[in-house]
Amino acid sequence: MADIKVKLTYDEKKVIIMGLIELKNKLIEEDRYTDRVDDLLMKLMK
Repeated sequence: MADIKVKLTYDEKKVIIMGLIELKNKLIEEDRYTDRVDDLLMKLMK
């Protein structure tokens, strides 16, 4: 699978990260895996 690169502003990145954190918390509450969300968060925080 090829990596897709997108240029984001600081505010855009912040909104996406906050949304992913909310999704991760929901998945944790449902006792589901968060691996994919964790991977995305790590890529965004580079």
